[in-house]
Amino acid sequence: MPCLKIGIIGVGNISKTYIDHLGKLDTVKVVACADINEARAHSVAKENSIQKSGSVKELLEDSEIDLILNLTAPKAHFEVAFAALNHGKHVYNEKPLSVERAEGEKLVNLAESNSLMLGCAPDTFLGSGLQTCRYLIDEGLIGYPIGFNAFMLSAGPESWHPAPEFFYKRGGGPLFDMGPYYLTAIVSLLGPISKVSAFARASYPVRSIKQGDLAGTEINVETPTHHVAALELKSGVLGQLQTSFDVHASNIPCIEIYGSEGTLSVPDPNTFDGPVSVRTREGSGWEDRALTYHPVINGRGLGIYDLANALEFGFGPRASGKLALHVLDAMHSILESAESGRALDLRLQVDQPSPMGKDPVKAPI
Repeated sequence: MPCLKIGIIGVGNISKTYIDHLGKLDTVKVVACADINEARAHSVAKENSIQKSGSVKELLEDSEIDLILNLTAPKAHFEVAFAALNHGKHVYNEKPLSVERAEGEKLVNLAESNSLMLGCAPDTFLGSGLQTCRYLIDEGLIGYPIGFNAFMLSAGPESWHPAPEFFYKRGGGPLFDMGPYYLTAIVSLLGPISKVSAFARASYPVRSIKQGDLAGTEINVETPTHHVAALELKSGVLGQLQTSFDVHASNIPCIEIYGSEGTLSVPDPNTFDGPVSVRTREGSGWEDRALTYHPVINGRGLGIYDLANALEFGFGPRASGKLALHVLDAMHSILESAESGRALDLRLQVDQPSPMGKDPVKAPI
């Protein structure tokens, strides 16, 4: 199997995780990195034995590079990915695919017209925890799915993040920051979303940074920070999603799925492993289930590994641009439903990703 050569654009904190995980694979290799701060790119390359580093322009024009791993800030995702696709590179974006829905559509269409692969985080749904949940649902352990609840409830990032202002601007908030993990998990487990109806608010118009050099600095909030959305899936399953930066404490499970024969407790969709628990109609209590799938890496980079296999074996990547675009459409539709007071149909549909096999190289589909 040929080795997919990767160039990273954007070497912030998350880049180290990708570099470490991708370094464990034989099918991909990080050969270059670039950043708007070229000195930082040189430093990261030296620390991680990456052979080339420099400007974004140099990396895009490097004929050795097959795929651009786009780890820039969300507002730059479209610009960098669009340029990479126009330079004939496959692209894997960090989430979200882009800030604006129309930009996401342009990326998907450009990749298709140029016969290039477009992937996007999150790839947590490819990990052992959520793939075990998919297996249990497909095997009928909880019967046919009826509904779900999904909760991402926190007090916001200003208590730990040194520069959290961007979380409270357009394209931020809990929905765009954490919503992709939850919505992607739901689509991967139960299928695509057909309709949403939602409410949203910004509970605190001003937030204050709690730590670091900017401690005490006030942030004007420009996006909702508490969302409650009802979702109807194409399959007929009904559920709700709540995302919040306004909740100081909660012990509600991240995701529960309700079936005709039992309930499945799904692990945090921002992680790759368990625990996975089930309580069936006939059971006497909750039962932890052994994880049924153990990928070659169980962390960020798994989506790129799957994309490399997709190129080799001729199938579509599971953490695809189309899946990310469907999730982006869902997030914008939630905001628009809250603003308009109307239920909205999703226009940008996608097929449910196929489950990962125990050996995705030998059994890619």
